[in-house]
Amino acid sequence: MRFIVHDDPVGRSASNHIARVDLAGFGLDGQVEQLWLHAVADGTYEVACIPFLTYGLALGDTVLLTDDDYVGELVERSGHRALPMMFVPDVPADDLKRAADRIRAEIRRAGLLSEWNGDRFVAVDVPPDTEPAGLFTAMESSVDAGEAFWEWAGAAPFTTRT
Repeated sequence: MRFIVHDDPVGRSASNHIARVDLAGFGLDGQVEQLWLHAVADGTYEVACIPFLTYGLALGDTVLLTDDDYVGELVERSGHRALPMMFVPDVPADDLKRAADRIRAEIRRAGLLSEWNGDRFVAVDVPPDTEPAGLFTAMESSVDAGEAFWEWAGAAPFTTRT
């Protein structure tokens, strides 16, 4: 089993809970993403990180867990959107650094939250009513150059493990 982890979740606090999402339902057999959550008083949990590979979930969404600590159900959407981007493995180091620096600069300029998994994978939180045109342009530039792929995490609905 390969675990996708969040080393520096944007919503880290002293009382986080970690749950898993089996990524087989998204075509990623043998992979699990660990999501950071905040407990809500009614027994639900709020997503406290920006999902990298889990479709249909975003920062602030409310979820229910199964008895074995998997995310079992999306209860309520927060209105946030997750925008993951992955740089392809064969991008030369200098080109990768230049492209990643451009993406980081646009994330900062737009005042958005992001999480990186290594130096090739970033997930950006896009709050409601936010359209960061400069970030989209920078991402499209990397896609057009054959350096990266990106897709809205909401492109497919959340599904539970099979």
